[in-house]
Formats: sequence, structure tokens, C-alpha cells
Amino acid sequence: MLWSLGLLPIGAAALLYLGGARLGRIAVTASAALAVLATLGLAALALATGWGEAAYRWSDVLALTLAPSDAAAVFTLAVPLIALPIIVYAGFHELPPGETGRGGVRLLALLVAFVGAMQLLVLADDLLMLLIAWELIGACSWALIGYRWGEAEVTRDALTAFLTTRCGDLGLYVAAAAVFAGSGGFGYADLAALEGPLLDIAVAGIVLAAAAKSAQLPFSAWLFAAMAGPVSVSALLHAATLVAAGLYLLARLQPILDGVAWFVPLVIAIGLTTALAGAMTAICQGHAKKLLAASTSSQYGLMWLAVGAGFPAVALVHFVAHAFMKAGLFLSAGLAAKESGGYELAGMRLGRRLPGVAATTLVSSLALAGMIPLGSAWSKEQVASAASQQSLWLALGVALAGGLSALYATRFQRLAYGRADRQTHDRLPPSTPPTRGEIVALRSLAAGTLLLSILWWPPAHQAVAGWLATHWPPSHLWLLLASLALVLAGIVGGLLMTRPGRRVEPASASQAVVAEWFGLTALLARVAGAVTALARRLARFDDARVDAGLHATARFADALARRSAGRGETLADGLPGGLSRLTDRAGGWARSAQSGQTHHYYSGIAIGVALVLSLLVIGVLL
Repeated sequence: MLWSLGLLPIGAAALLYLGGARLGRIAVTASAALAVLATLGLAALALATGWGEAAYRWSDVLALTLAPSDAAAVFTLAVPLIALPIIVYAGFHELPPGETGRGGVRLLALLVAFVGAMQLLVLADDLLMLLIAWELIGACSWALIGYRWGEAEVTRDALTAFLTTRCGDLGLYVAAAAVFAGSGGFGYADLAALEGPLLDIAVAGIVLAAAAKSAQLPFSAWLFAAMAGPVSVSALLHAATLVAAGLYLLARLQPILDGVAWFVPLVIAIGLTTALAGAMTAICQGHAKKLLAASTSSQYGLMWLAVGAGFPAVALVHFVAHAFMKAGLFLSAGLAAKESGGYELAGMRLGRRLPGVAATTLVSSLALAGMIPLGSAWSKEQVASAASQQSLWLALGVALAGGLSALYATRFQRLAYGRADRQTHDRLPPSTPPTRGEIVALRSLAAGTLLLSILWWPPAHQAVAGWLATHWPPSHLWLLLASLALVLAGIVGGLLMTRPGRRVEPASASQAVVAEWFGLTALLARVAGAVTALARRLARFDDARVDAGLHATARFADALARRSAGRGETLADGLPGGLSRLTDRAGGWARSAQSGQTHHYYSGIAIGVALVLSLLVIGVLL
């Protein structure tokens, strides 16, 4: 039955795409939401009843296996739970009323299929199944980012994101090859049995693939390219699916990966560096979605650090808290963009126009800032406590990243939903109130964020620890106070940065570089452009040389066939005919020699003897 968790939404997506074009917006949205809701129900049933393993065997060596785990339990519930309000929002935000057409149905079908592919990924118990699901989410993300494929920039950005993640995906193929070479299988248990250089190669490949998917340095800039997709796509990718896949892989395999000496320092270094760099990028960004995208890399950097410190359960809890608040913030950014006509923060300040949306968004912004008593503040403090088990300075680095997150969260809230002056207000287009579906989706995510505040209650977080079969790192009062002080300082800094009259865009060339991932965005664009240009040249070479050679060979074969149809057929038919006639004449001569008269036979013998003697005499003389 584990297969149904992935195959049900994928099958529902296919049916929706084939038959939903003539349905109205509400019917299509309801169908997609019901498919995801059914997936959520199956996940809850699977956890309650303890479904065992499932496998499909191709041979004694090759098998696709699914099996539950603690990390999979978190993800199989969180993915459809977060996707459900996002799909409702997409139906009302992206689709026009009336008949939706093939394009609108395609968006919802891809979102539902994405949920199914992610379920297969988190339930995979071997690298072969993982690779199949990994490719499925990559293909779905490319199609979703390039949803508006008629626009040249959208196609380019979708290709840039796809090429960057594909570069990291190669690591997973290397890891699978190393496991197979060392054990003859692809299971996670086979990975655990590896030793020596093959284990190092496998772990390096897994870290590479996870870093690319989770947008960790140096791959972080692809998230800006992914902003070309609709806002609902950005919410799903950043909250619970594509970016989360890399974190899940590390959290699921952490006990195995931890056996390599360099794994812990490498993952901690990548996580902390990305957390700080992503925070600085978000602080300098003037584009709402890009600010939130940089924030995603930063927050996942903290999760990476928790995994490296030996507490993957802490990373999983922070993932859930981040999924609720970040999905809500992206959906809110979509409403702000619809009201202001774009995603530039300089043209927003919509507090007067959308007071209800502003109040709801404030909950998610405070969660992103790490403000007590919201659940994300508790999970962030657990990351800091986990870091303190490695180093005091590492814990202070996490606290600093938390303070910076408070700064950019405050900056987003104030610029998007602060009070605008009359001049800015008059420049805005006529107001377009959010639909009921958009409001319901936004408020449900905010409610989830508020509900996670229960994690501060000791019985609640102890129950979570028991469910995940783990323990939380020891807490330190001084670290909690230091983190809270930095959060408050970040909020004050954000308020000062967003005072009326202050520039929203980067004020200097250096800030502009920081806003684009310290120049990585431009570098990534050039690399992607060079790869695309190379692919086009190879395509032209293929057309001009390879295909031309094949066409010439075909023409030569055709000419040879036509020539064979003339002279060739004459030779082919004449040679057997001539031999047949010659044989017939020889047979006639032989029959005529059989006259039955003895003197004819004696004459033949005499002639034969004379010929033999003549040949002997000639041989002696020579």
C-alpha cells in the first residue's frame, strides 16, 4: 500500500490533465485538492497502521523498494499538508473563472504530480528508487518554473534552474555506482556496508546532490531563476518539495554519512556559510520573491548545520515550521504583487489596502524572524543548542543568522504591508480584493504557524522526541537570551531600514552585488548561457555534419540500389542461367558418348592414354 502514496496523486494528475480542460475553476481546483487530501489521509493511515515495506523486483539485483522511516513520516504528512492550501490558492490566483483551458489544468496537474513524486522520494529505501523519484521532481520543477513558456525569459530561467540542479544530480549517479560497485546492490543498507574510498565517493556524491537541490552554496543562485514560475509554484518548491529533497536525503542517511570523517565539518561549513550569505542577500534584495528565495537558502543552511551537528530531528522540526511560514509568505507576496502590479518592494506598502492580509502575513513574518513564542523560534533555538555541542562560536553564528533573519523578515513585512504615503498610494492601480480561496489558503498556513507554538510546551516537544525516537540537545539560558537579543536587534534594524524616504533598492554597487548572491547570479547566467550555446552549436554540427553524412550514405545506397536494379539484376539472373545452359550441353555431350558400341569405348581409351603419355613426355623435356 505504500505505492499508493505516490501513485495515487500521479494518477490523479494524469486524469485531471486529460479531463479537466472543460471544467470550471472551482471544479478543477476541488478535484486537485481532493487528490492531495486523499494522499494526506493515506499518509496518516499508513503511520497509524504501520504499513510495512513494499518492493517491485526486476531481478535478483535490481529492485525498487519503499520503506517507512522517521524522516519519511515527517515528510509524508508535511508535503500534502502544505501542498493542499497552495493548490487551493493556485486555483483561485492563477486560473481565470469559467472554463480553465488546458494551460490552467496543466498547472494544477503538475502541482499534484509533484506531490506524488515527492512522496515516492521520501519513501524510497534504495538509491535506484531514489534516482527515479529524484528525476521526477526535477522534471516537474522544470515544467512548473517554465509554466509560462511563451515568454523567452521564463524559458531561459527554467533552463538555468534545471541545468544547475542537474549538475548536482550527477553526484547521486556517482553515489549509486559506487554503492553497486562495492556491494552489488543499491539499498541504503548496502551503502552502510561500504568501506574505504568507495564510501568516500558515495558520500561525496550524496552531499553534492543534496547541496544543489537545497540551494546551498555555491548552487544557491538558481533559486532566483526559479522565481520565473507562478507564485504558487515558488511556494511549493520552497516550502515542502524540491528544496526540501536535499535536506531530507541528508537527514534520512545521516547515521550512515556520519561515518565519514570529513562529512560533519563540510556540512556544518556549507550550512553556516549559506545561512549567513543568504541572510545578507535577502537584506539587500528589493524583489519580494527573491528576498524570500534567499531566505529559503539561509533557513535550509541552518537545517544543514543541525544535521551536521548530529541532530537530524531538529532539522526536521525546523523544516516543518519553515514550510508553514514560508508558504504563507510566498502566497502573501503573490497577493501584494496582484495589488501593486509587480514584485518590487519599492512599489508596495499595502497596509491600508489589504489590512487583513497584512495582519495574517505578520504571523508568518514574526515566525521567520524567530520571535518567541512561535514554533519556528523554538526550532531555531534547538539548532543553536545543537551547534553549541560542536562549538561555542558555531552557536553564536547560528544566533547571528537568526538576528539577520529577523532583520530581513521585518524589512519584508514593512515594505510589503507598511503604511504608504499618499503619493505612493495614488500611483497604485485600482484595488483588486483577494478571492475567498486565496484568503482561506493564506489563513490556514498562518493557523499552522500559530499551532506550532505548542512546541514550547515541554510535554509537546517531548512527545515529538518520542515519536521521532530522538532526544533534543541540552538548552542553555544564556544562548536563548543572546538569540532573543539579536532577534530584537534585527527587528529594530529592519524598522530603521524601512523608514519612509529610505531607498529600497541597493544603494551602492557593492550592495547590488550582494543582492545577487555576491555575483553568483551573473556567473550562473553566463555558465547556463555558455552551456546552452554549446548545445546549439552541437545541434548545428549534428545537422550539418552528422545528419549530412547520414543523408549522403542514404543517397549512395539509393543510387547503388537503382544501379543494381539494372545491371545487377542482369548479372544476378544471367550467371545462373548461363551455368544452367552450359551444364545442359555438357550433359547432352556425355549422353551422346554412351552409344553402346565397343569400338567407340576403345577409341576413347586410346585417345586418353595418348594424352597422358604426351603430358608425361612434355613434363620430362621441361
